[in-house]
Formats: sequence, structure tokens, C-alpha cells
Amino acid sequence: MKKKIYVDGQSGTTGLKIKERLALYSELEIITIDPERRRDPVERAKCLNHADLVFLCLPDDAAREAVSFISSPNTKIIDASTAHRVADGWTYGLPELSKAHREAIQKSRRVSNPGCHATAFLLSVYPLIKNQVMPADYPLTCQSLTGYSGGGKPLIEKYEQNEGKNAYAQAPRPYALSLNHKHLPEMTLHAGLQEPPVFVPILGNNYKGMGVMLPLHTRLLSKGVTAKHIHEILSEHYQEEKFVTVMPYSDDSFLFDGGVDITVCNDSNQAEIFVFGNEAKGSALILTRIDNLGKGASGAAIQNMNIMLGFPEDMNL
Repeated sequence: MKKKIYVDGQSGTTGLKIKERLALYSELEIITIDPERRRDPVERAKCLNHADLVFLCLPDDAAREAVSFISSPNTKIIDASTAHRVADGWTYGLPELSKAHREAIQKSRRVSNPGCHATAFLLSVYPLIKNQVMPADYPLTCQSLTGYSGGGKPLIEKYEQNEGKNAYAQAPRPYALSLNHKHLPEMTLHAGLQEPPVFVPILGNNYKGMGVMLPLHTRLLSKGVTAKHIHEILSEHYQEEKFVTVMPYSDDSFLFDGGVDITVCNDSNQAEIFVFGNEAKGSALILTRIDNLGKGASGAAIQNMNIMLGFPEDMNL
């Protein structure tokens, strides 16, 4: 029997990408709603409770409202908003972090899909905290250069209007300068940090693609740890993961004219982690690139669905 799937918030960037991926499945039946009734709470509740699994691609308050409409004990939820990423009773949907994370997703009825910045950040930091290489009180800083599609349709329209004469597209633009970005709570909690990092995201004029950078002072890590040791720890942690690759250490052949192209993972569910270091200066840099609409959003959601419904984890990814 086919599993019934409903996407609440089908017209947004993430919702549209999820629908594209769902179209590849013959094992699923997609529940549709009359466009004129998509805001009708009675009709929405009917669709939500009729589904085996629902994707919530909504603003935070609307996602919480949708959850309140669900009374069926059989309906599983994947919430792509930030509403439940640090909420009690919800499982954080980043299976690569550990065996326990993957098992929890498999058993859960309530999964919060990670944020794009948080995904790359946690893939970089979690193994270091887990292996007690980085202390929980390490004063982390983090920068993320990201494509503008993560801001949704309003921001996409701003970047794509008046091509050639658009101030938005002239240069990268740091934002969230109150240093209180909405991904910080999940970044802090799920990494196991005592304090949030100083996090500065930067909008580029590329549509999608993201590079999250963590500069480190190795003298503040466990005694004797170098950038090469960090690379070895990350390589071992992710050695069996299909969607996370730790790139070779000190191999310029994977760089683009001496730099990192943050768009290489676009149109995939892949994450690629680089480690750079300067032992003489006691410094290291972890740089993780993903597609902010792939592993950072719709790809991760489909991966979590596959785990929750018992499909092969890499199915249609």
C-alpha cells in the first residue's frame, strides 16, 4: 500500500523542491488540496490527518498551528521551519551526527529538519565536541557565505530584478548583524556548546550554494591537536556516510584557483568538508560546503522521510 504524503506550504522554495523530489517515487500517494482552500483550517486539518507523513514548509507560527491541527496518532511530521528545532518531544533530523541520531529519526513521529547554516556548522563541530578535542566552552566564531535563495521568494525577487543594475547583486552582504541569527539555538544545543558562536552569515549573489567557515586556534583545543588531527577525526567520524565527504588534506587539486567553490555541491544532497591549517601559527580552518536548498533543506527532508518510512536512506537522492 502506498504511503500518503502531504506538503503543507507547497508554494515556497523548500516546498516546491520537496514536491519535485516526491514526484520520483512510485511508492507514494501525494495528497493535494484545492488552491482556493489551502488556508482553510478545516480542509488543511483533513489533509494533515489523512497523511502518513506531512512536510511543513511554513513560517514558524503557521507550522505550530499545523501541528495543533494534527490529532491522528499515525501522522508523522517533518517540520522544515525553525519552530521545533530545539523543542522538547522533537527529534533533530541530522542522521550523520551519530548512530543514536539516525535511530532516533527512524523511531520518531516528530522530526525537525535542520537549518542550512546549522547543518554545515554541526557537521564541522559535533565530532570535535564528541571526541573531547574541542571544549564545550570554546569561543567559536563562524562565517557562512550563502546563496540568496535561502531567503525565499521575497529575497529572490530582490536579487533577480533589474539584472545588471541591481544593488543587491553588486557585492556580498553580511547580515543578521544583531548577532542573533535564528539558527543559533540549534547550532548551540545540538553541538553541545555552552555558549553560542559569534555567527555572521553573508549573502552572495549566487542563487544557491553555501560555505560555512570555522576558524580555530589549535592552542585552545586538546593539547597537541593540529589541523591534521582535526582532519583525521572528521574523516573517521564520517567514513561510512554516503552524503558527507571529508576532502583530502593539503591537496590543492580540489581547490578552484587556490580557493573553494561553494557551488560544487549544488543540486545534490552532499556535504563536503575541508580542513586547512598552519601549524607554525597554531591555526586551523574547517570549511563545509553544501547546497542550501539540498542538504540544507529539501534533500535533508527527503533523507529524513526515507529513514522514517523505512525506505533506503539514499533513495532518490
